[in-house]
Amino acid sequence: MKIGVIGLGLIGGSIFKKLESLNKYELIGISRSVKGTNISQDYEILKTCDIVFVCTPMSVTLDELDKLDNIVGENTIVADVCSLKGFVSQKKHPYCFIPTHPMAGTEKSGWSNSFPDLFIGAKWAITPICDDFKEKQKILETVICAMGAEIIITTAEEHDKAVALISHMPLVIAQALCENIKGNQLAQELASSGFKDTTRLALSNTQMAEDMVMMNGENIKQAIQSLNNHVFDLLQSGYKNKADEIKEFRKNLYS
Repeated sequence: MKIGVIGLGLIGGSIFKKLESLNKYELIGISRSVKGTNISQDYEILKTCDIVFVCTPMSVTLDELDKLDNIVGENTIVADVCSLKGFVSQKKHPYCFIPTHPMAGTEKSGWSNSFPDLFIGAKWAITPICDDFKEKQKILETVICAMGAEIIITTAEEHDKAVALISHMPLVIAQALCENIKGNQLAQELASSGFKDTTRLALSNTQMAEDMVMMNGENIKQAIQSLNNHVFDLLQSGYKNKADEIKEFRKNLYS
């Protein structure tokens, strides 16, 4: 099976490195900055691929998907890895397009920070848009599972609401927490492991963060409002009354 990867940043690079390490697939990379014997800037070499992963920033992903319209055939499986699924699901393409999102990453970015084991134990969402692609989807799922990920099938709408709660809002909150101590020198000097762990997401790729806020803003706002309600509830009712419930929920969530 021949697999192409467009964009060799943290996610694309990790997909490329993992699949290449398995010695089961022929890998082709498309990148403007990364050099290698099987890495090129020429999209035409993707013509014979069975699967193509599009791993570019969200702001250019639609253009990348359109570019493939005239390159790959109807039997080629194309999967994006964007953290939003609604905006890529609106248009039909002549190839087999299956929107996906690996719930994996670090605060670092780029090829040099990508690594083969990034997806081991990670959740990988798939949001099918066409029942005709069920057999092709099984092929894609096999490849994703080979990278060590666990697949979750959902809809684009529900996916985008969920990631606002667990990914996009926490990133915004982490950045806001950093902004919040800019005027307090003592707070900056006292900040230790707890604060640093809580604000790790503030180091995330700035282009990715901007795309999230611009494209999923309404869901993020609703998530922040829900969070505010829970914060005020804890302040009013007292954390002690909720402590056991929170601990039990967290234990179940991460068991």
